Parts: sequence; C-alpha cells; structure tokens
Amino acid sequence: MTHKNPQTREWQTLSSDHHLAPFSDFKQLKEKGPRIITHAKGVYLWDSEGNQILDGMAGLWCVAIGYGRDELAEAASKQMRELPYYNLFFQTAHPPVLELSKAIADIAPEGMNHVFFTGSGSEGNDTMLRMVRHYWAIKGQPNKKTIISRVNGYHGSTVAGASLGGMTYMHEQGDLPIPGIVHIPQPYWFGEGGDMSPEEFGIWAANKLEEKILELGVDNVGAFIAEPIQGAGGVIVPPDSYWPRIKEILAKYDILFVADEVICGFGRTGEWFGSDFYDLKPDMMTIAKGLTSGYIPMGGLIVRDEVVAVLNEGGDFNHGFTYSGHPVAAAVALENIRIMRDEKIIQRAHEKAAPYLQKRLRELSDHPLVGEVRGVGLLGAIELVKDKASRARYEGRGVGMICRQFCFDNGLIMRAVGDTMIIAPPLVISEAEIDELVAKARKCLDLTLSVLQN
Repeated sequence: MTHKNPQTREWQTLSSDHHLAPFSDFKQLKEKGPRIITHAKGVYLWDSEGNQILDGMAGLWCVAIGYGRDELAEAASKQMRELPYYNLFFQTAHPPVLELSKAIADIAPEGMNHVFFTGSGSEGNDTMLRMVRHYWAIKGQPNKKTIISRVNGYHGSTVAGASLGGMTYMHEQGDLPIPGIVHIPQPYWFGEGGDMSPEEFGIWAANKLEEKILELGVDNVGAFIAEPIQGAGGVIVPPDSYWPRIKEILAKYDILFVADEVICGFGRTGEWFGSDFYDLKPDMMTIAKGLTSGYIPMGGLIVRDEVVAVLNEGGDFNHGFTYSGHPVAAAVALENIRIMRDEKIIQRAHEKAAPYLQKRLRELSDHPLVGEVRGVGLLGAIELVKDKASRARYEGRGVGMICRQFCFDNGLIMRAVGDTMIIAPPLVISEAEIDELVAKARKCLDLTLSVLQN
C-alpha cells in the first residue's frame, strides 16, 4: 500500500518491530500494519494519512466530553507541578483523591459514599472480588465466595476480570475462569429469545439467577455482578421485565449485587449511572472510562455505606495498587466531573442527543440487512441478518467484520461484535454529527449488502 505520508510507513515499521497490541492477531497486524491516529478534536479523529474519522465509539466507550478539552490537560499539568505522585499506602492521602472521592459520592446513588481507586475497570473488578470475599469472611461466612456473572458479559481482561466476564474466546486462553466464578445466561432476546416474547424471555433469563443460587447453595454465593447494559457483548439492552425480576431475587437472598458501570457510568445512558436508569441500588459499582473521559487511566469501586461499616471491623484490607488514586488522574477526573456538571453535558445528552440518536438510528430498521436496532441513551446496536422474520444470520460470512472495514474506509468508527454493529459516540455529539454518523452507517450497510449479494 502506498502512503501519502512517508511517516506512516515508519510508524507501522515501529509497530511491527516493537509493539504488541491488545486483542490483536500479531501476525496479521504485522502484515497489514495499524492505522496510525495522530490527533483528535470533538468527535473526530485524524490519521497519519490526513483522513478525518467520526469516532462512533468514543475511543473505547470512554471519551465522554469529546477530544481536545484543554481544561483536562491544564488540570494534569498543574497537578504534575504540585504533586506529580504519591501513594495512598501507610495511612497517607492527598487532596485530589479526597476531593474526588467526595465528588463521586455526590453523584453516586444514595448511600454509596466510599470509593476504592484503581488504575482501570479490570483492576476495579479484581478489587471487587477480593472485597466481596473479605466482607463475608468478616461476617463469619467465609464460604460465601462464589461470584455469579453472565455469559457474554465483559468485566475486563485481567485474570479475575476475564474470569468474571463470560467471553468464551477469552476463557480458552489461560485456563479460565478461575475457581469460584460461574455464569448464567444473558438477557439477549434478539439472539437467544427464540419464540418467547421479550417480556417472557426477560423473566426466564432473570430466573436463571435464582436457579443458580439454589444450585450452589445460598451459603456459598457471595455476589452477583452484571452490567446494567452489556457493552462489549453487543449492547445487550435487557427486556423491561428483566431488572425488576432480578431485583426481587436479590432481595430474597443474602448476596451482594455489583453493577459494573465501567461503560454505563458517567452519562452513557442519559443518567449519571446505569444503576440510576434502572433503579438498581447495587452494593458496589465498578467505574472507569468516563470517569476521566479516557484522558488518563483511572478506575475504582464505589461501595455502599452498609458494606463499608462491615469492612471497618475487619482490620487490614490487604489489597491495593501503586497507582491507586494517582493525584494526576484524580485531578483530571475532578475537572472532568466539574465540566460534566457545569456544562450540563449529561442533561443535554438526555434531553437532546440521546433521543435524536435513537430516533435516527431506528430509521436504519428499513434496511434489508438490519434485523433490529436497539439502544439506550448514547448506546446503540444494529443487528445484521439474512432474514428479518427468522432473525437468521449469514453464517460463516463474517458480516460484521466486512461492515466494520467499510466503516473504517468511509470515515466512521463503528465496532463489530459478531454480526452486531455497535456505537457509543461522545456525549457531546451534535445533531448534525449524528446525521453524519447515520448517513455513513447506511452507506456502509449498503456496501456490505452488495458484497453479500455477489
């Protein structure tokens, strides 16, 4: 391939010679070479060849307030000059992390006033697993160790995070899941609902939690973890009947509920958290991504007051990271939350961008290739099918990857999960930019269909 910019080839050579990329086929990437992203502004990226690309995935679901906000760079710079680093071990703290803890408590669901900070959502879920088991040990119930999760859920790619997640292709590498983690079916009506109505299927999927609790024995179950809306699994929006039934089951048994808010948190659903959207009242919430709008790595675990009261009686919690509550990350997160609040970014997304995006996306339902369009807030999914009525797929054709490549080639980042195309643009996307996104998506669907028909 010829390049307009000779530096493109130089960077691709560096990639080939020295870089191992996440979730990549190393041999394939070495042969093809990565696309080199050089700068960004608002909802747009530019690559080293000068192509402008609408980022329909907000990076990895995280660039909530858009690219190029100088205020976040200035917050990082100021903090680096003042206190670039210090740890939170040995009965020590610093102002940014304490102020951020309060800022998060102010926006978290009522009764969730404490935060344990990590470097990522994966680390947050590792923390959750250890904290859940520590909690039950303090209460004199050390057998309550097992965590129930969901098939096709995503909770990170550390050993514990990948085990908690229900991605089979991840479990196949590294002898996962680790012991003490089990999975129940996901609430994916379009893909797995069969002849049931969405409402019937929602109840069926929720009841699998109760069945699993009883199978394992309630005295052995420590917690249930779930994303309010499954993100990396394909933007699985559960049927309306699902969460009310799950809440009934959780209320009936003495286990903790963990909402993984790494994707849904910080405005993605049009509320501060997915738990607000569904009124979930979790005991713990994993956070990351939108916490800093992706400008710097940071994650954490928000913990309900009643759980903290038990932890306070348990002596040392022997867990933590060098970069837990890093002062620069904390300063950036504080500024990010301030911008979201002062500029009413989530309110505006709730009232304008989200309804408009959902309306425009659903117009794609008339496309011959589209079996379903679904979404909440600034999350969306487009199911690609061979037959709309039966929901049958083009088996073995890799339709999603074909469509994704057309998107790449036509200035749009839209992700493929199997044959489901998903989007999660920055919360600040305008109506004109939504129009552009939908127009490009339709064009790429047309191009994909033309390949399938030949």
